[in-house]
Amino acid sequence: MNPVEELKALLEAHPTEVWDKQMVLNRNEYLKVKGSIDLQLYYIESGSVRVFMDDGHEEHTIRFGYVNSFIAALDCFLTEQPSEYYIQAIKKTQVKVIRKATWMEFIGHSGRHGELWQKILELVVIQQLEREKDLLTQSPAERYKRVLQRSPELFQEIPMKYIASYLRMTPETLSRIRKS
Repeated sequence: MNPVEELKALLEAHPTEVWDKQMVLNRNEYLKVKGSIDLQLYYIESGSVRVFMDDGHEEHTIRFGYVNSFIAALDCFLTEQPSEYYIQAIKKTQVKVIRKATWMEFIGHSGRHGELWQKILELVVIQQLEREKDLLTQSPAERYKRVLQRSPELFQEIPMKYIASYLRMTPETLSRIRKS
């Protein structure tokens, strides 16, 4: 069992004590906006979201969240400072919500809970480092191939315009690469 699945199973053992609420987001609805402080962790039960920033000229997709994954504006969640990130539903999405205080109590309750959270954070860091390396050193075609290998479900869950943004290419370039 992977760390996310194991942690979710542990959370489900105490659902009334841990989950603060459930939310349903419609397509394009925001879970978090730039400049806000969001001290909540979300578990995606259905649908998908994207984490992105907007530099005033274009949007830059940083990360995706889909079924059976946790998502947060991690910088904000960890530092309790305003974040530059948006989190937006790509399609109708249902999430369970845990406030940071509740989460910290939960992971502090057991050494295993804390270990799993640490493992999840490590995986996020490794994924971001891999992505950064790809963006700096790989051609657009190589970036596409590597993402396809790492996350094939991405191409079933996420519209191509957002995948193109994530890969730092135009939708037209992504379309040409996919055809070749």
